[in-house]
Amino acid sequence: MAKKVLFALTSHGALGDTGRPTGFYVPEVAHPAALFRAAGYEISYVSVQGGAPPRDGVDPDDQVQAAFLADPDTAAALSTTAAPGELSADDYDAVFYAGGHGAMWDLPGSEELAALAAGVYERGGVVAAVCHGPAGLVNIRLGDGSYLVEGKQVSTFTNEEEAAVGLAEVVPFLLESRLAERGAKITKAGNFAEHAVADQRLVTGQNPASALRVAELVVEQLEALTV
Repeated sequence: MAKKVLFALTSHGALGDTGRPTGFYVPEVAHPAALFRAAGYEISYVSVQGGAPPRDGVDPDDQVQAAFLADPDTAAALSTTAAPGELSADDYDAVFYAGGHGAMWDLPGSEELAALAAGVYERGGVVAAVCHGPAGLVNIRLGDGSYLVEGKQVSTFTNEEEAAVGLAEVVPFLLESRLAERGAKITKAGNFAEHAVADQRLVTGQNPASALRVAELVVEQLEALTV
């Protein structure tokens, strides 16, 4: 049977009190989705509130993004994403948390999404996240009460990168710092450089440039599980 990857997306569309919009970062879904499809995987989507999540980062000159958004099946799926409580962890081999600054506001507080991801992980699946997607990891606890990230290498949008984009005082918390508080072993490269890491079926990437590498590592992890 084909492997099934569930993209987890933010439903939050306001960038703090800046008056600017945000949402899930489209290239962090489009490029991994293309790789997963090429690997023969099935893709579906969940968002915190369900329905049509807000989008950010669309680049019309990016042919991969353009093809992704123009695909009628993708368009239909993104217009009617499931809410976490409607899904079962038994149906997925991996959860992939996409970034976008909106993730900082609603992913940490979604208990149902955290439970879904924990369920996928504890049945032997992979949990992945990129850029601000690891905001969805900060409150995931496993059955023994420990945090999912505790003791594992984790890469995420760094404090330095947040300062570089001028949003360190806008986001509700600094993601790198919060993950470290949860016991994550932070690993990072220079600002906006590609960097991703896999540790015990947890795959994380630092920024948008790392999204494709995260997807590659997810495939490696899933294929290793079937050997």
